[in-house]
Amino acid sequence: MSKPRETKPVPDTTDWKLKYRNSLLEIEIEEKRWREVERLLRRLVGRLCAAGLGQNAQLDDELTTLAAANRRNADAVELARLAESLTTAVVAVDESSALPRRMRPAAPQPSPVPASTRWDSTCAAVATLLERLKSAGDASVQGLMSELAIAATDAALAAVVTRAADLIHQRSETLARERLQAAAVLSEVTKRLEEMSRYLWESNSASRTQYDDTQTLNDTVMSHVRELTDEVSSATELKLLQSTVSARLESVANQVREFRAREQNRLTEFNGRAEHMRTRIADLERETEDLHCKLDLEKHGARLDPLTGVANRKSFDERFAQEVVRRTQGGSPAVVLLWDIDSFKIINDTYGHRAGDRVLQSVAGCFAAALRTADFVARIGGEEFAVLLIGLGLADAVNIANQLRTAVESLRFHFRGIPVRVTVSCGVTELLVGDALEAAFDRADAALYRAKDGGKNLCVAA
Repeated sequence: MSKPRETKPVPDTTDWKLKYRNSLLEIEIEEKRWREVERLLRRLVGRLCAAGLGQNAQLDDELTTLAAANRRNADAVELARLAESLTTAVVAVDESSALPRRMRPAAPQPSPVPASTRWDSTCAAVATLLERLKSAGDASVQGLMSELAIAATDAALAAVVTRAADLIHQRSETLARERLQAAAVLSEVTKRLEEMSRYLWESNSASRTQYDDTQTLNDTVMSHVRELTDEVSSATELKLLQSTVSARLESVANQVREFRAREQNRLTEFNGRAEHMRTRIADLERETEDLHCKLDLEKHGARLDPLTGVANRKSFDERFAQEVVRRTQGGSPAVVLLWDIDSFKIINDTYGHRAGDRVLQSVAGCFAAALRTADFVARIGGEEFAVLLIGLGLADAVNIANQLRTAVESLRFHFRGIPVRVTVSCGVTELLVGDALEAAFDRADAALYRAKDGGKNLCVAA
């Protein structure tokens, strides 16, 4: 009896297939994770390259190259080579620098400005502001400058600045009012122009209507004439012809009467508009004349010093420039007298600004009364005056200057019963052919300083 055949066990493939699938899944998950890590690292490399640009020219080249390779997903070999090159460049930069950037000592801070320097700078700035305001000839500016000269505390300086700000505000309001006045004048002129335009339009419209009406009348009359001619040619009875002619003539007469009535109405309207326009033109002429007078007064007032009544600095500068040009062109001689009231600050400090204002007015009145019509006097600063003598040489001008100086010294000036001695010093210079404006003024100013240094109450020629 034969043995039964042994059967081999069939291998179970389920286990290894499952393991294979699991392994593939794990590999895919791991590969995906590393791709995400690579993406994040490449983004980080790009941002670090961008952040590092601008620190060093050599490093900028390396970082730019590395960033470009990173954007195109270069392989590991190229990135490793670029990283090694970047490392070498960083080492070279570090060796050339004494200390790393973040470890370098901070730049030395500027030493604090001394309080005295800040005080002087502030006072100088305020003085510059007041000098610019002084050119308008306001007497209060000189008072502020005197207060600034003796200011020793912050409170005193703040008071000067506050008053200067108030003065600037007042002048700003004045300019604003002038702008509003100019706008009102412009609006009124615009209204008048619109009225004139309306009148012209109405006149033009009336002319067109008259032309059209005349043309219509002519066409109507000619039509009646043609019809009448045709009817006369075809008429066979005398009575019928007379009736026809009478009817046509009556129609023409009615047309003419209506036309004359319309013409009379148009004429009446035209005369009314013309009379109204004549009245408006007369009103405009009177308003224009009044406006010119007002502008002339304002212009004249803008050229006068409000305290003393003589010309201000702006007016003097214009006249001085004219005399320089005229002298350069071969005109008659002219001499500049530059005056300064002696010890004016002491008068202000001792008797007050009201006394100082009265001194300025008295000196200006003395100069104006003693000069000729052709001469020119102006207040050009706080206690400074300038005189232009036309048609005189230097010697004659010095004589007149001494006469003026003596006249001022002879003033019997009292303030609240207290006598106040007032004297002036003068620098004299002649305008030369080809002279420059600044050069002539500087010569007179230098001569004035020599008069001051010589003891005051003097006239010195340049």
